[in-house]
Amino acid sequence: MFSYRHAFHAGNHADVLKHVVLLALVRHLHRKEGGCWLVDTHAGAGWYELSDAAARKNREFEGGIGAFADDDPAGLPEALADYLAQVRAFNGGGPLLRYPGSPALLAATLRAQDRLKLYELHPTEAGILGGRFPHSRRIRVEKADGFAAPRAILPPPSRRALVLIDPSYEDKDDYRRVRRSLAEALERFATGVYAIWYPRVRRRESEGMAAALKQMVGEDWLHASLDVDAPPAGGHGLYGSGMFVVNPPWTLPGSLEPVLPILASRLGRGPGAGWGLEHRIR
Repeated sequence: MFSYRHAFHAGNHADVLKHVVLLALVRHLHRKEGGCWLVDTHAGAGWYELSDAAARKNREFEGGIGAFADDDPAGLPEALADYLAQVRAFNGGGPLLRYPGSPALLAATLRAQDRLKLYELHPTEAGILGGRFPHSRRIRVEKADGFAAPRAILPPPSRRALVLIDPSYEDKDDYRRVRRSLAEALERFATGVYAIWYPRVRRRESEGMAAALKQMVGEDWLHASLDVDAPPAGGHGLYGSGMFVVNPPWTLPGSLEPVLPILASRLGRGPGAGWGLEHRIR
């Protein structure tokens, strides 16, 4: 399905959670000198102009990154400060005019020994992505089904990888495809770090996603969630999101514990706002 365009949702509360966790994972991996493969299975357009009609239609960024646009990162928890500093740097230190998607944030962290693999199947998004990230020794863009990417490229020569699996879930079959893609990835490269983003909506597949992933992996996982409102009584409106990490670093819970309450407080829209953090790390 090719109707989904992330430009309508860029910088919203779900992006904030996803990218705080993503950067915290990268920073941990960079504690070692060895090269690392960074993989985004559903990369979108790479970054988004917040002045474009799509972003301004519902102005979702105002309830996400916009809530922190004037914050001084100093004094904030490290993981949140790092994320805000990266967004600010992407805007040249000036006003919030662009939002960096996962590809832009990952590209900004690349060291000489790292490699970035970006996958996008949507024809329009893939064309924009390829124009923004021309092929180089360190960055490669593929117009391909991201669900098949882990099976195609793992394990990496460096034996170190972070794979972000973040489809739109516009098609409810995406929940099943995420689990299958993760299972195939773990079969090929059991020690990789896998970060699965999912929306929290009133849908059976969403409500059972974290439990299904826990059952799949058994141990060495972390689940962080952020709700900005109570689940709607009817319909499938997005009221929050979750990040499920397989093989998380032992430092990740401590990085996120001081951040999640701030996100729930600043981004919450009602009494149903809240956060969750659970993990099983050997």
